[in-house]
Amino acid sequence: MEIKISSLDNIHKAARQFIAAMEDNTVFAFYGKMGAGKTTFIKAVCEELGVTDVINSPTFAIVNEYRSDTTGELIYHFDFYRIKKLDEVYDMGYEDYFYSGALCFIEWPELIEELLPGDAVTVRIEEQPDGSRTITTETDDEA
Repeated sequence: MEIKISSLDNIHKAARQFIAAMEDNTVFAFYGKMGAGKTTFIKAVCEELGVTDVINSPTFAIVNEYRSDTTGELIYHFDFYRIKKLDEVYDMGYEDYFYSGALCFIEWPELIEELLPGDAVTVRIEEQPDGSRTITTETDDEA
């Protein structure tokens, strides 16, 4: 799937498209350069899922927990940018999150790639020369 975000004005429309295509998948690994818009897009997705809490990057906390006010669904938002070694991820009990059945949105998954569930959906966010963003998704069976 490919979603084009021409400007921040239509990021919520793109988030709704993304949600419509999520199916039964729960773990989403967001790849993209620094500043590509991973946190901004995850924030829009969470808002469209009914989260009314303040949504920001869990850069220092590693994981933020949100709950949809409309469905009660639990959502975990990870940022592994500051992870120095995999032991830190083991110590936080990553399995409890990744295999909980709750939605998991993961930034900087390349730093913990060997720990990602086999059914994690790869989400790539790329900035285009005109400043727009392209989001593409890929599951293991599409690879």
